[in-house]
Amino acid sequence: MSRRRAAKIREVLPDAKYGNIVVTKFINSLMECGKKSVAESAIYDAFEEVAQKLGSDPIEIFEKVLENVKPAIEVRSKRVGGATYQVPCPVRPRRALGLAIRWIIKAARLRKDKKTISKRLAAEFMDAYSGRGSSVKKREDTHKMAEANRAFAHYMW
Repeated sequence: MSRRRAAKIREVLPDAKYGNIVVTKFINSLMECGKKSVAESAIYDAFEEVAQKLGSDPIEIFEKVLENVKPAIEVRSKRVGGATYQVPCPVRPRRALGLAIRWIIKAARLRKDKKTISKRLAAEFMDAYSGRGSSVKKREDTHKMAEANRAFAHYMW
C-alpha cells in the first residue's frame, strides 16, 4: 500500500457480446496466460447453458449470482499493543465485487464433477443463483468470522 498517492483505477471496456463491464472483469480474472478468447468463450458458453436451464436472461442471472456471493463485512488484522485482533469492518463495493469474482472462479476451478471450465462455471452459477455452492459458503464463513469477532469492533477507528 503506497503512502504517496492512491492507485489509479484503470478503465475497463465493456465486453463485446453483452456490453457489460462486470462481465469483462470476470473474463479478465478467468483469463490465464493472456488467452482472453479462451476465457471469453468459456464465459459465454456458461451463460448459454445457464440461460437455457433457467430460462432467463444470462446477465440478470449473473448479477443475482454476484449479489449472492458479495460479502458485506470481513475481518482485518489490527495490531493493538502486543496483540493482533481480527477486527470486523465493512467491505467497499469494488472490493466486494473483486472478492465475489475471485471466489466464484476459484470454486469453479476446484469443482471436479464437470469436465470443462465452462461446464464448471455454469454449475457454480446455478448453485450460487440458488444460494448454495462453495462461493456462497465462502461468503457465509466470512460473515460468521466477522460476527464471531464483533467484540473487537471498537478497535476499528
